[in-house]
Formats: sequence, structure tokens, C-alpha cells
Amino acid sequence: MKRKVSTIDAYFATLSDPARRRALEDLRKKIRSVIPDAEECISYNLPAFRLQSVFVAGFSATTKGCSYFPFSGTTLTTLAKEVAKYDQTKGSLHFSPTKPLPLALVRKLIKARIGEREA
Repeated sequence: MKRKVSTIDAYFATLSDPARRRALEDLRKKIRSVIPDAEECISYNLPAFRLQSVFVAGFSATTKGCSYFPFSGTTLTTLAKEVAKYDQTKGSLHFSPTKPLPLALVRKLIKARIGEREA
């Protein structure tokens, strides 16, 4: 089990695979570009972003690659067509470090999640 971390930078320091670390650092930059006012934090020992006390995005390195978390059980269903080519669960989207999530998709995921929150 990974040790508990308190910052996203500390989380990155625990990653031994440079490809996963680069992919997640890239994802962090994309998330920040979409929601620059979001607070970076750690939730369930995962890097996350919070807007007005609501978690709207998160990510992690996995054994097989990387995962994106919208912190919602409906965001991925709402964007089913856009995320169809990715492996997923109800609450996570899985991607390869060599094929990072495109900025346009990250933007859609975050906007959908914020829209759910505002509805």
C-alpha cells in the first residue's frame, strides 16, 4: 500500500514509473488550465481538485496505466459517446500513459461535472 501523502507533488514523488508520472503531470496541467481557481488537494490518497468544497476531478497511477476520476457516478454516462473508446468503471476512466487524455475531453469532463453540481 502506498504511504499517505498530503500534496499532489508528494504523490508524484511516490511514482516510480516516469511515463505514468509524466502523463499525470500533463493531466494536472490540463485540469489547471480548465479550472485555474480550483483547490488542489488529496482525497482518498488521490490527487484531486475541489471547487467550492466539491470535488470535480482527480487522477491516479494504476498497475496498468492511469485513471481519471470525475467524482460522480453520472459524468461518464453523460459523456458516453466521448469516452466510449476508454476502459472505465462507473466512476473512473482508464487511459494509457502513452496516450494521455486530450485537453478537449478533459474540458468536457470537467464542464459536465460542474454542470451536475450546479443542477
